[in-house]
Amino acid sequence: MITLNRKLKKEHTETTNGVKIEPAKRISVRDKLLVKEVQEMNENLPATCSVHFDDPNVLSEFILTVAPDEGYWSGGKFKFSVFVTEDYNMAPPKVKCLTRLWHPNINVDGDICLSLLRQTSIDEHGWAPTRRLKDVVWGLNSLFTDLLNFEDPLNIEAAEMYKMNKTEFQSKVLEYIAVSKGKR
Repeated sequence: MITLNRKLKKEHTETTNGVKIEPAKRISVRDKLLVKEVQEMNENLPATCSVHFDDPNVLSEFILTVAPDEGYWSGGKFKFSVFVTEDYNMAPPKVKCLTRLWHPNINVDGDICLSLLRQTSIDEHGWAPTRRLKDVVWGLNSLFTDLLNFEDPLNIEAAEMYKMNKTEFQSKVLEYIAVSKGKR
């Protein structure tokens, strides 16, 4: 699956009058890290997640699908675009939710409130260079279970609905899931 590894090892040489000339080729730190981290991420994916690369040679962009098997969002499939910038691992990947859903920590524009996706965080759980892609995947997956946060919401309306009327909240979640299933 990881073809970038082969790409990194491949040596392009030209022969001119019997002399081999190797072009200067610089591989970014990000790409070197991603070779290992993508493999590690795939080996440690939660059972409710899958990853898709549009181009297997571009490890810095992929789609993560989370299909919760319990809780309010059970039965739904939620897609996230993940883009790893050149300044990775000093900065977190850019993540956007592509599926419209009713969630206190994800707004209707697809922005996500998750500490580890922040460069700085007051709760000490923000991004650090020691974090890896698998941490991002597990964090996004956990937004549908144990990291669900109604106390510090991004989508205030969803959080308030949950506090006022859990049945109405559940109905709205299911409505969004039904709409997203109809768009396939």
